[in-house]
Amino acid sequence: MDPIQTLIKDLANKHGRTKESLLPIMQGVVERESYLSERSMVEIAREMDIPAADVYGTATFYSFLETKPTGKYIIRVCKTITCAMKGKTQVLFAIQEMLKIKMGETTPDKRFTLLETNCLGWCHKAPAMLINDNVYTELTPEKVREILSGYMKQNGINQN
Repeated sequence: MDPIQTLIKDLANKHGRTKESLLPIMQGVVERESYLSERSMVEIAREMDIPAADVYGTATFYSFLETKPTGKYIIRVCKTITCAMKGKTQVLFAIQEMLKIKMGETTPDKRFTLLETNCLGWCHKAPAMLINDNVYTELTPEKVREILSGYMKQNGINQN
């Protein structure tokens, strides 16, 4: 058995092979592999004895289940009206300018992926973004540059 098959079998043994187990199994794969490859989705379907279309449909429905390779740090910017009204556009421009990528892209060094997402639940402190599991609120372009500089420094990335 290869590593993907072993991982999925272990997750299925842990969570079960019922319909309710699909999401936790998929989350386990994303946690380990950073995204759901076509191969892993087919393997999940085989292990759970369900159609691959069901696995793919679930994967594409949830915004936090990536189906394409991502960077080490996934930046998710909230796209709600509240964040937009409180300066999300300027924050987004600052991120794009600093990382030299557009929405949906990953930096060439595979460090950062920039995505928009639905409500993060921080409307009272908008605009908000999530970098992996860390929430950042009340953002300004300056604050975003500071946050990203911190991530770059801890990874030895030259910002010039």
